[in-house]
Amino acid sequence: MRDTIDGALLARMLIHAAAAINSQKQHINELNVFPVPDGDTGTNMSLTIGTAATELKKKPAGTVGEVASTNASALLRGARGNSGVILSLLFRGFAKAVKEKETIDGRDLAIALDFGVAAAYKAVMKPAEGTILTVSRLSAAQAAATAREDATPEVVLEAAIREGHVALDDTINQNPVLKKAGVVDAGGKGFLVILQGMLDELRGLPMPETEDEGAVKEKADFAALSEEEITFAFDTVFIVRKTNRHVDLTPYQAYLNSIGDSLVIGEDDDAFKVHVHTNTPGDALNEAQKYGVLELAKIENMRTQAEDLAAGKHVQSTDDLDAVEAELEQGCSSAPAKAAPEKKYGVVAVCAGEGLAAVFADLGADGIISGGQTMNPSTDDIMREIDKTPAEIVFVLPNNGNIIMAAQQCIPLAEDKKVVVLPTKTVPQGISALLSMDPDAGEEENIAAMTEAFGRVATSEITYAARDSDFDGFAIKQGDYLALAEHQLFGTDRDLDALLERLAQAEPQQNAEFISIFYGSDVTEEDAQRALSIFQSACPNAEVNLLSGGQPVYYYMISAE
Repeated sequence: MRDTIDGALLARMLIHAAAAINSQKQHINELNVFPVPDGDTGTNMSLTIGTAATELKKKPAGTVGEVASTNASALLRGARGNSGVILSLLFRGFAKAVKEKETIDGRDLAIALDFGVAAAYKAVMKPAEGTILTVSRLSAAQAAATAREDATPEVVLEAAIREGHVALDDTINQNPVLKKAGVVDAGGKGFLVILQGMLDELRGLPMPETEDEGAVKEKADFAALSEEEITFAFDTVFIVRKTNRHVDLTPYQAYLNSIGDSLVIGEDDDAFKVHVHTNTPGDALNEAQKYGVLELAKIENMRTQAEDLAAGKHVQSTDDLDAVEAELEQGCSSAPAKAAPEKKYGVVAVCAGEGLAAVFADLGADGIISGGQTMNPSTDDIMREIDKTPAEIVFVLPNNGNIIMAAQQCIPLAEDKKVVVLPTKTVPQGISALLSMDPDAGEEENIAAMTEAFGRVATSEITYAARDSDFDGFAIKQGDYLALAEHQLFGTDRDLDALLERLAQAEPQQNAEFISIFYGSDVTEEDAQRALSIFQSACPNAEVNLLSGGQPVYYYMISAE
């Protein structure tokens, strides 16, 4: 066993740790339910320490202090999500403890772990037990106790990991959200994977290359967690370059606490990084600019991510932006030509499926963008269609709550035409808005009429369960049909016709004058006609229409107006 760790070895330990968590990130994602069920803790922690590993590979190893400083600085700027920011804080404290050290022994290692815990607890405004904080605190305490008896780094780190696993197993009893989902804390698990990677390098073990697909893994029941448990929708992370390195961030912390939760702020002399869950990310960013210059920002809608996870769908996030950008660059070697205005109004709509695209085209939409749940177009995608629209004023219909902000970014980008984003959250809302546009009316009159029209629309969906779960008292089995009303669970049944009948009898449909049923590509024409008959019989006062949606991500979508 080695008695000390030098800079070169510490760098290899951290690089090994990055490889370790990268190999297990999906397993950690599937445990992720607290503070919100967004399923990205493993990815966030992996990308965070992966940034540091990349930086460490570029630079020749110096002293332990220099390596730890490089690692901490890279982690701060590369931190993603709550777990990533806390991880960066743990290593920031670690770096401060070994700042002047050329090498460290087990006692120094224990002290550095303790410094990291102190930094993390100080930065997290409302520390919660049963999380990565608990696991790291108890691990560090055991490291200190062990170092007093044996200062060998390997022995100290092994003891920290052993106690950490005891603490991790207990997180399910400390946190009611974890207990409900039947899993341990994802962040705590990720932290121990990182420590184990460091220990494996210390022992000379080879780095993992790919995830072990054969391993038996725990998996959180995301569908057991109600969307109502997500108080603040937007996971907001950004970096601000300080204009004054001595700036006091206390007032800003208080402000962020007033508009959100899960607040973590990490800082060094030149910059600070913020992680907060809020419903008003724009306010958080605007207020931050009083303290410096905004450099980078990431905003993700956790409610839609949670819905996708509950439905067993792929969750698209800002991590997909590189692939989207590459695709755009490949498909567009030169900037598209901008269409000169030939009329007063134009419309750009977002929807999924050829059938829905045909509906919007038939109603007069100038530009149609493929997108929706789990497939959110970028601002560039939307802007490209706006540029191609030959109108003075272009109405944009996002038709999904997670696309509205991207659409709104187009407003200041449009140079030769005015862009008006109507915040439609469903395809039926977009169709209703488009039907209400009058080419001869004034701009404000049209905005009022279209807004009033989509506000009258109630949207329901029917899909099916991807796995067994218990959702808000509903015992759901794989293959059960699920009915959602305005994205909230309405009911479940093994009998599709029975569920359609119950949905038809609900108040929005009973009070509607017009009902449109859009059906997906996996619905047979016979089944679709049967659904039409059910609604026609149950809603005799409404005009009921049946339309093929082509390839949408749902089974049935019912619009009542």
